[in-house]
Amino acid sequence: MSENESIQLPGLKGQRVVVTAGANGIGLAIARVLHAQGARLAICDVDEAALARAKAELGGCLACVTDVSDPDAVDAFFADVEKTLGGLDALINNAGIAGPTGGVEDIAVNDWKRCIDICLTGQFLCARAAVPMLKTAGGGSIVGMSSAAGKHGYAYRTPYSSAKFGVIGLVESLAKELGPHNIRVNAILPGIVAGPRMEGVIRDRATATGVSYEEMELDYLQKISMRRMVTMDDVAHTVAFLLSDAGTNLSGQSLAVDGNVETL
Repeated sequence: MSENESIQLPGLKGQRVVVTAGANGIGLAIARVLHAQGARLAICDVDEAALARAKAELGGCLACVTDVSDPDAVDAFFADVEKTLGGLDALINNAGIAGPTGGVEDIAVNDWKRCIDICLTGQFLCARAAVPMLKTAGGGSIVGMSSAAGKHGYAYRTPYSSAKFGVIGLVESLAKELGPHNIRVNAILPGIVAGPRMEGVIRDRATATGVSYEEMELDYLQKISMRRMVTMDDVAHTVAFLLSDAGTNLSGQSLAVDGNVETL
């Protein structure tokens, strides 16, 4: 039995779930866990080759090339979701980018806008398209991917941190708005997630601050109470819990999956 199959949660089998940026990284880890639990999946991503691989792995799920910052592309994707799955029970707003690293005076306006467009506006656009289907289904769940950077200020990562703070505001507002429709809305705040993306972030910040990669990595770990990074599966299993019957009364919450990041 694989790790993804080891925890069986009630209420996930047969759920119709969208995972944005579901062909790589945390999104793919979430899709794998939900697929193992018997969910019916629709994923989108901007990486066409990765989508093809994920589709083959995930039992031929709906897989569409979609830029979540493009309103027309988002609407087209959710139209395909409704046609293929017949509706929707959950949305995992996972798509995001690291954004630029640098001092505020060095960050290009277009880089700022691109980070906000994907990390925050993309979540709004997907929620906007998903909510009518969730209401028709009689309720469901939305999970917005924030970050430890949405809880702590993050020097030299201003666009990313600002967007992730915004995700929490979006989630808490939608939880109040949609609760009467039996739609739960929560945020996940991953901490330092092991993998290539985090390695790139550490490398860029080390360069921006003039220290070695090893020194910057140690600096990150010293700010985590558990003194270790988390895994993509740690995040994925928390998402599965929120979608399951076990999470039926959790809404408006920001759940940190981070080993207790004390500061950034």
